[in-house]
Amino acid sequence: MQYDPIKRSLGKVFNQNPFLRKIFYQLLDWLLLRSWHIRKELRVLRKQGMASPTILDAGSGFGQYTYRMSKLFPGSKITAADIKPEQIEDCNQFFKQIGKEDRVNFQYADLTKYINKEAYDLVISIDVMEHIEEDTKVFENFCQSMKKGSVLLISTPSDQGGSDSHHDHEDEGVHGFIDEHVRDGYNINEIEDKLKNAGFRKVEARYSYGAPGKISWKLSMKYPILLLGVSKLFFILLPFYYLVVFPLSLVLNYLDVSNTHKTGTGLIVKAYK
Repeated sequence: MQYDPIKRSLGKVFNQNPFLRKIFYQLLDWLLLRSWHIRKELRVLRKQGMASPTILDAGSGFGQYTYRMSKLFPGSKITAADIKPEQIEDCNQFFKQIGKEDRVNFQYADLTKYINKEAYDLVISIDVMEHIEEDTKVFENFCQSMKKGSVLLISTPSDQGGSDSHHDHEDEGVHGFIDEHVRDGYNINEIEDKLKNAGFRKVEARYSYGAPGKISWKLSMKYPILLLGVSKLFFILLPFYYLVVFPLSLVLNYLDVSNTHKTGTGLIVKAYK
């Protein structure tokens, strides 16, 4: 399924003014399980002493993680990089409207080429690497762009069914739910090795989207997206659907982020330079 057109449709609804945009960000924080895991890791970094980091949001999308970090780290300077000019312009306008343009800047960047030598204390890459074929080059660029002692935080699908991948018997291939993905998930040892080979001294990886998370993802994301893909008229029914599903998704997300999983369809990876 082509996910980007649906994301653009959602963006048009919520990005009409700053108030709606903030509501949109909050809804994403609640619904997206990866956001729960990332917020948890960011809070840990803050408790460990990361107070006013210089940050790169690599593949910033709608800007929801940039917005979250601008609040969590009030003194931070954030560069948010993306390859979609319309999103960059839209995000810069929003952050100007809320008075954060002095420390948050969205800019175009091809991550396979982008290097800003030893500039960042924290780099985050949230559900980006599954879209990029030249992942080893991106990891090397991240490492070169980070200061000594800095942290890279990644969320990406795993090879344990990430991207809702399934085997296609007709062409003996493996295909995922999101067509824009160039890989359906990383093996946990594979991504650890790639990051170490890129120059990182220590890598920690854990599974996300365990049993509770997989159910939550289907209820809160997969089924609504499938319905929106059939007809945009489902936008009208979406609020009523989430009135039923939302409370259950919150409980499932809490259970997923509160427990350790032996396997899962997602990976949360921290790499230290």
